[in-house]
Amino acid sequence: MSRSGDAVGVGLIGFGTIGTGVVKVLQRNAAVIEQRLGFPLNLVRIADLDTERDRGVDLSGIRFDDDSDGLIADPHVQIVVELIGGSDVARRLIQSAIDAGKHVVTANKALLALHGKEIFDAAARRGVDIAFEASVGGGIPILRSLREGLAANRILSIHGIMNGTTNYMLTEMERTGEPFEVVIERARDLGYAEADPSFDVDGIDAAHKLTLLATMAFGAEFTFKEIPIEGIRCLAPVDFEAAREFGYRIKLLGIAKARAGGDGAEGRIEVRVHPTLIPATSLLASVDGAMNAIAVTGDAVGPTLYYGAGAGELPTASAVVADLMEIAREIRRGSAGRVAPLSYMPHRIQPKSLVPLGELVGCYYLRFTAVDRPGVLAQITSALGDHEIGIESVIQKGRGAAAESVPVIVKTHPARELAVRGALEIIDRLPDVTAPTCLIRIEEGL
Repeated sequence: MSRSGDAVGVGLIGFGTIGTGVVKVLQRNAAVIEQRLGFPLNLVRIADLDTERDRGVDLSGIRFDDDSDGLIADPHVQIVVELIGGSDVARRLIQSAIDAGKHVVTANKALLALHGKEIFDAAARRGVDIAFEASVGGGIPILRSLREGLAANRILSIHGIMNGTTNYMLTEMERTGEPFEVVIERARDLGYAEADPSFDVDGIDAAHKLTLLATMAFGAEFTFKEIPIEGIRCLAPVDFEAAREFGYRIKLLGIAKARAGGDGAEGRIEVRVHPTLIPATSLLASVDGAMNAIAVTGDAVGPTLYYGAGAGELPTASAVVADLMEIAREIRRGSAGRVAPLSYMPHRIQPKSLVPLGELVGCYYLRFTAVDRPGVLAQITSALGDHEIGIESVIQKGRGAAAESVPVIVKTHPARELAVRGALEIIDRLPDVTAPTCLIRIEEGL
């Protein structure tokens, strides 16, 4: 039986949905947490600007006020949990906690994607830990798997469905045949999408997460702003119908790959977020609704897949509490920082260039919108041929009346993206092409 004095003290800043989940998990699973640690985790204080709202949890014995700075300074708090989100205030509080010699747990992927280097460097100088499992994949232990379970591997590739909102929307657009505008409203009604869903549907949230994954996978130092990002707003119901006919499904993927030739300091990596056609028979293609899945291929282990709830109160809280337990163990052992938080030793994380999209070689799905009259398809295929882009399949959806536009869909043979873009510049200027071409990259072999 452990003594109360053996407990590791925790302070929670941010008492919203995830913060409430953390309190629930700590209280509900207190016995099993203590059995696994050998001592209890003691939630000492909570700080939040809203101190009036009832969260439906028992706060007996927990100090609850709006004094975040007081929480950080409290000598009974050894680990600070930051769950307020955003950038400026969260950045200040995390830096303040580090300066005070406190370990930090956060779910703030946007902050780490933008300012991670300075935060991790500050923590290393002060000798404290930064844990952030909940920042990617909610309750999926993907970061811990990269950092520890796959530590003996050279990581070759990552393909991830990393945003539940967009995956729900793509699933619904395919299932119902409804357009983006209708499905986004349903996603809002169900609580999957924010009033302004831009971070989700424009791929920004997925890119924040991919920044952390690629850093850990390849020991790569680069900035979030370098990542090519495309969202799902351009997709139409006809794209899902055509993808099905070709034997694919459409997913918004975060993709990171090591370029052939190794992953040394001089190597380049592919890091990108965009809608992608993937074979309908692949495991990733079967991931529907608001679920997340991340496929990681290592040179020794081969392909692995991590699946689960990518968001939500209790799944995300599960990851936060797991981080608390990991740091608490290290506090008791007297050697915080046993495992490098970004998988590589800090001095081994080196700047690496990202491969430009123009250098990619692969097959492409192209949806043209063109007037249904003789000769138009010939103009399109001629422009593709002039850029040495072979055509595998062509589908025209519907028949248009005079001067009416119809979708013309082309699946190409492997081609360099720079050539594809050059052809589209010409095609989109043709008088009978009435809308910008929709380009979707195809990833085989998943």
